[in-house]
Amino acid sequence: MAERKPSGALPVGSEKPPFTCERPTMFKALLLTRHDDKSVTTAVEELAEERLPAGDVLVDIDYSTINYKDGLIIHNKAPLVRNFPHIPGVDFAGRVTESEHPEFKKGDPVVLTGWGVGERHWGGLAERARVKGDWLVKVPEGWTTRHTMAIGTAGFTSMLAVMDLEDHGMAPENGEVLVTGGAGGVGSIATALLAKRGYEVTASTGRPETHDYLRSLGASQFVDRAELAEASGKPMESVRFQACIDAVGGSTLARVLGQLKPQGALAAVGNAGGNDFNANVIPFLLRGIKLLGIDSVYQPKPRREAAWKRLAEDLDLELLESTIQEIGLADVPEQAASVLRGQVRGRTVVNVRN
Repeated sequence: MAERKPSGALPVGSEKPPFTCERPTMFKALLLTRHDDKSVTTAVEELAEERLPAGDVLVDIDYSTINYKDGLIIHNKAPLVRNFPHIPGVDFAGRVTESEHPEFKKGDPVVLTGWGVGERHWGGLAERARVKGDWLVKVPEGWTTRHTMAIGTAGFTSMLAVMDLEDHGMAPENGEVLVTGGAGGVGSIATALLAKRGYEVTASTGRPETHDYLRSLGASQFVDRAELAEASGKPMESVRFQACIDAVGGSTLARVLGQLKPQGALAAVGNAGGNDFNANVIPFLLRGIKLLGIDSVYQPKPRREAAWKRLAEDLDLELLESTIQEIGLADVPEQAASVLRGQVRGRTVVNVRN
């Protein structure tokens, strides 16, 4: 376990929090510190509650998770955090401790994904957070906070992609749906969601050892990721898929566009394979292909609530449990590095009190 020690001043730009107490209440957090040489180090530390940034709801956190973006932040691979010291973690779930927001009261189980938390605002890899109530959604009835973090941004994004694709004509009777990055967090949940709704799911992965795992989630066929990453040199190929949920981007996204059926659609949800792609306009003009960008960070609250409702209806909780590995705060840096290397299968749940 990393050494715990008191830390310095409030983050730059922080306002005085609305909740105060005579004696500071301490909480444990994974804290990022930037040094004069621009390097960033991580340590599990004890912090005073009064250091938390402004917000109208105080939450005692039970669980967080690790997304690709968390990996970039924790290992200083992208300039996503401007002010240090900083608590990362773009997702969390827990129970309301204090509230000045009309929708929430003490004891309410809540979940948060997105809204710049873990980037611009202190995040969920801690035992406590103070945030705006408008950013929170109540945990679906019958679910636990652990369930919601087994889903996290990855599963929430998957659900948004399924909803958007269905809004653009995707239906079980129309044929195969491709899920790229199949064994990752987004891909695992997407595969399970689609299979539960009766879709024929083809998963793309570069790890044959994950095929049995993906079959257990509902995948029926597989495509090697190297095959999709290689440019075909043709603007269009033989049609195969009615739709795709793509977590890879780059050359894979461009290749799949040319394999979609007329009026098919691709939901772009990630960029593990790169930010740039060289595509041809012909599939859009001759086959009516739709390219849908999925933003899970700033989705309006009604759409968020609809997505969580669908997740509660469409996702088998026993199946969800099979995707989970649970770790503690001190294990986060190593696991985040594995996420960046594409070595993690399924979903990581962080027990922040472990």
